[in-house]
Amino acid sequence: MSTLSIFKKVAIAEGISYLALLFIAMPLRKFAGMPLAVKYTGWAHGLLFILYVILVIMCWMEYKWKIGKTLLVLVCSLLPFAPFIVEKRLHEGADDQVKAS
Repeated sequence: MSTLSIFKKVAIAEGISYLALLFIAMPLRKFAGMPLAVKYTGWAHGLLFILYVILVIMCWMEYKWKIGKTLLVLVCSLLPFAPFIVEKRLHEGADDQVKAS
């Protein structure tokens, strides 16, 4: 399994965990008095975020990404829904490379 394919899977998981934290766990804490929802969802999201950053660095080194692309992918991890767009664009780029071969 390539670094890029692992990264795409982690990007999806990180995006889902971020949305779960923002739109499920935070409201549960605020309106239902369930602080453990944020604790555990936040913990999982934190681990996935760290893995996301590590994999971005690995992809940058392995695939010789330009610094602009690398920074854009890193910034996208901070925005809700953006990791899904990153994964889709990387998937399309990989398809284009296969077709060109």
